[in-house]
Amino acid sequence: MGAGHSHASLDHSEPTPQAMAARSKANRILAAVLIPLALLTLAGMAALWPSGSKDGVSLANPYSTAPGVTFDTGTIQNVVTENCMQGTGQQGSSQQPPGQGSNCTFAFTEPDKGGSPVKVVINPDVAASHGVKPGDQIRYLNLSNAQGATGSQGSPAYIFVDFVRTVPIVLLAVLYAAVVIAVARWRGFRALVGLVGAYFVLANFLLPGLVEGKPPLLLALVGSTVIMIGVLYFAHGFSARTSTALLGTIFGLAITALLAAWATDAANLAGVGSHDAATLVNTSSNISISGVILCGLIISGLGVLNDVTITQSSAVWELYELAPGSSARKLFTSAMRIGRDHIASTVYTIAFAYAGAALPILIIVMLYDRPLVDTLTSAELSEEVIRTLVGSIGLVLAIPVTTLIAVLVVKATGIKAAGAGHDMTGHHGTGHQGAGNNGAGHDDGHRHADDVADTGALAAAAVEERGRRAAVEPGVLPTEEAGARRGRRADRG
Repeated sequence: MGAGHSHASLDHSEPTPQAMAARSKANRILAAVLIPLALLTLAGMAALWPSGSKDGVSLANPYSTAPGVTFDTGTIQNVVTENCMQGTGQQGSSQQPPGQGSNCTFAFTEPDKGGSPVKVVINPDVAASHGVKPGDQIRYLNLSNAQGATGSQGSPAYIFVDFVRTVPIVLLAVLYAAVVIAVARWRGFRALVGLVGAYFVLANFLLPGLVEGKPPLLLALVGSTVIMIGVLYFAHGFSARTSTALLGTIFGLAITALLAAWATDAANLAGVGSHDAATLVNTSSNISISGVILCGLIISGLGVLNDVTITQSSAVWELYELAPGSSARKLFTSAMRIGRDHIASTVYTIAFAYAGAALPILIIVMLYDRPLVDTLTSAELSEEVIRTLVGSIGLVLAIPVTTLIAVLVVKATGIKAAGAGHDMTGHHGTGHQGAGNNGAGHDDGHRHADDVADTGALAAAAVEERGRRAAVEPGVLPTEEAGARRGRRADRG
């Protein structure tokens, strides 16, 4: 019996040679697929890298100023509503031009650079929608030193431009980073750093490439693949689990890109309903609005696609840790139950995210009182509808593919668990020849795990089986410690 105890402990603490060979083979297969793909992506990035030149781009900078004009900041001390002409130095005028006798909102603002408060005229749309109040920090246009622009000529000397939002945004960013790091710890910190890297690729590769007229489909595919490779490995580490999620992500990305390319052409997405798109049309002849929309359709689904693939890959590994004796078919079925729940919630997430972003457009279209079909296919909403559909199809198809790859990899790298179970079965037969009922119960437990169809039942069966083995031979299988070791090994693998 002592020899049996030693043998069982060895099987649970050390991987067998067969397990090591299987893990090495699986990792070699993953590397054989991902390394050439990564090299091809980097080569494409090098070939498509923009020069940074802005020749031929003519875009008036709204923040450029004439000589003597500056952008200043200050804090509002008081807000008043009075006749518009009282802020222009024409208080003594007895005759007012038609339409200029209405009331305007003025904010007495203390400049941050010092000096007496100035009277800033507030834009009518800002005054009507959000309004301003004492304590608000604003940015305003200072025309007091401009040539020919004085209050005596009927023009306001200080004009509201925007609110200064630095403090609340910085506070939210710090709070967000603190929450992510507190909950996810080191992995959360790495995810935040990966996000910075993703924005670097976006700002230095994708956007300049679109301005220079690079092929939008290739630009989006290469840029998105580079972002996903960096984000996944940097945040989750180099492991078979992460590589599996990356393969599923790339598959979903390819499907999304193909659908986006077809939909952009078939639905004639020209961006005519967007003011920003109209501005870009007149900026440069190299910029393709349909290409910009195509890139947007692909990039918008990256975050959700990454979420479902890494979650699905992790789910397969965790299910296998709970029941290492389950068959590949049962493992896939159980993981897909989790995947289907994730699909349902993620589809809602995408739809509501886009609906929230397009809420002003939705209200305007609703006020038009048009038929529902005409509304959804209109120039104002068609891009958002197609974005939702294309992104959803890509992520839905990525889930079964990711699950299948994860099951194949985890079964290939997990022979040590099956071998350990087999050795323990032999140990039970050798060390407990008189306890046939216990051996039969152990075999029934394996058959039961193979027949489990529900994820919860699969986990319960695994826990019950481990408890039975510990009860039969106290001290042979410290289940919590062994489970933790296997979890750490699977996570490293």
